Amino acid sequence: MNPKPTLLCIPDISGFTEFMSKVDFDLGSKVIPSLLNNIIYSNNIGLKISEIEGDAVLFYKQGKLPSFDDLINQCKKFYTDFYFHIDELIKKEDSARAKDIPKILGLKIILHFGEEIAHVKVGKHIKLIGEDVITAHKLLKNDIAKNEYILLSEKLLAQFNENFNEVISWEKLHNDVVYDEHVGEIRLQYIDLSPLKPV
Repeated sequence: MNPKPTLLCIPDISGFTEFMSKVDFDLGSKVIPSLLNNIIYSNNIGLKISEIEGDAVLFYKQGKLPSFDDLINQCKKFYTDFYFHIDELIKKEDSARAKDIPKILGLKIILHFGEEIAHVKVGKHIKLIGEDVITAHKLLKNDIAKNEYILLSEKLLAQFNENFNEVISWEKLHNDVVYDEHVGEIRLQYIDLSPLKPV
């Protein structure tokens, strides 16, 4: 077990609980796995999968970070591919409930960086260990008044030296903070993804 600097990326499907309660089990059991698979196949910057966590994928990348531009473009790809796939699912399904999918489901993406994250093999899977793995999951529990966004921790942003607002052309970064009794104050910035939602 050798701790290394690690990028953490968690695309998380929002509205999962509401969706599963409103649609029949057959439709729900098709849609969620299909969307998670779509997220996995949309990865084109060499992220590795640690876990699939119900309605989210925990990706990680050790070694050299992608450029900030490549990281944001990857998040945009996750988002636009997510909605193109929803459109395909609606066309395939006869259920009237299928048309409600884009009204209920959405996508938020958490990006965080840890200096010391180790991975251990558990069965065929890689389990990530370290305080920053916990922090990344704490960032999912925030008070952001948006359903779809990219959340970037201060620790991640500190790894880049550029004008972030030049890279993010569709929306400005907004400051926020998550408080946790064990981790303390976690500073972050976020970007609303909804302006990129395909019509």
